[in-house]
Amino acid sequence: MKSEAPQTIKLALPIIIGELAQMALHLIDTAMVGAINYKQLAAAALVLNTINIPFVIGIGMTISVSQMVSLAHGRHDGQQVSHYLYNGFILCLLTSLIISGLLIFGEDVLHHLGQDPEVVELAIPFMRIMAYSIVPMLLFMTLKQFSDGLEYTKTAMILSLASMPLNVFLNWLMIFGNWGVPRMELQGAGWATFITRTVIFLALGLVILRHKTFRRYVVVGASQWRFSFSSWKELLHIGIPSSLQIGMEAGAFAVSGIIIGTLGAVAQASHQIALSCASFTFMASMGLAQAGSIRISNAYGNKNWPKINNIGRSTLLTALIYGTLCAITFAALRSQLPKAFNKNEEVIALASYLLLFAAIFQISDSTQAIGAGLLRGIKDVKAPTFFIGIAYWVLGIPIGYTLAFHMGYGAAGMWLGLIIGLTFASIFLITRFIRKSKKEMNRSMTLSSVNKK
Repeated sequence: MKSEAPQTIKLALPIIIGELAQMALHLIDTAMVGAINYKQLAAAALVLNTINIPFVIGIGMTISVSQMVSLAHGRHDGQQVSHYLYNGFILCLLTSLIISGLLIFGEDVLHHLGQDPEVVELAIPFMRIMAYSIVPMLLFMTLKQFSDGLEYTKTAMILSLASMPLNVFLNWLMIFGNWGVPRMELQGAGWATFITRTVIFLALGLVILRHKTFRRYVVVGASQWRFSFSSWKELLHIGIPSSLQIGMEAGAFAVSGIIIGTLGAVAQASHQIALSCASFTFMASMGLAQAGSIRISNAYGNKNWPKINNIGRSTLLTALIYGTLCAITFAALRSQLPKAFNKNEEVIALASYLLLFAAIFQISDSTQAIGAGLLRGIKDVKAPTFFIGIAYWVLGIPIGYTLAFHMGYGAAGMWLGLIIGLTFASIFLITRFIRKSKKEMNRSMTLSSVNKK
């Protein structure tokens, strides 16, 4: 089991770095737009919050590509890998077009959210551009999932890192109107994002089509790049539950933010600080979950249950150690971290308090993400989706609301509710994986001993 953890971490590191690079892009955009005026910043926040849930649902669909590619790769079936690449790409292209179209045709919803009319007028053209940019970004994610599924994770990481200076330069040109480019302000940030996402998608596509590493999967395209209903069914079997899992999680945090916002600006700002810190550390858990899921799926292709069990247990142990270290860090630095975000003493005091809950949150958040990823690796997605829904929407949000408003705990109550929900999800997902892997491992060992006789 000890030998599996370093391999999973090695695979996870480029994924984590790529995720952090994408998060940094949003922070850079926020800072550069905020330099114009606060209404432009408010408009950007309104759009990003509005499109976040459909966007992460689209990302959930791309996960199916890495799962099926990894499964075929584990069977050493290069033609099937190529087949899943083609069908996964077409499926995700259709998904991206649907999401983009819904956002464009549904842009008037911004008028009905009770926002400042001037902010809404600024937000609508920006939302349209960001809707366009979802298409190249989800296609980039699809190709990234393909290469990740083959355990080639560095190319996408390099492109994600390269996108940061490109995006900053394009923002500088288009937001502020430098070098003779028209000053477009918030819309300039949208076009910069669209161009950056298109460039990294095309670059990764070119690498996959031309590089010798992927050549064996491209040369069989004439026979394998065709639509298959059964392949779409397999992809959707993973993609839909993955989308629902991620969407329910994103939706729960969005709703918790809205609920806490009703307690006042101090509570909302404090919540955002604590959540920003937790979101940053969660990127490592996400990368580790994806790496573990890919390696599990690869072993699942060979029905190698002893290896599946070892990878799973070592990844869970790594997640537990990581979550504990993050918890200790948050608890130790709870008074210092908020000062990097705000100077208001009330906000700093409440954020410091909430970071204690964020510390507890780290362990269950990390382990539940890993548990869901490991179960995806063995194609167990329906029951986990159901129980994740219960964790967030039957336990987390209602308990949090009750604690916050009916028992006087305020913002801390919502965090307690989320901790309870995540702990439930973590226990269920981990227990389910351990039981299933142990059962199948014992079965395979029994069959092996019978065959030897």
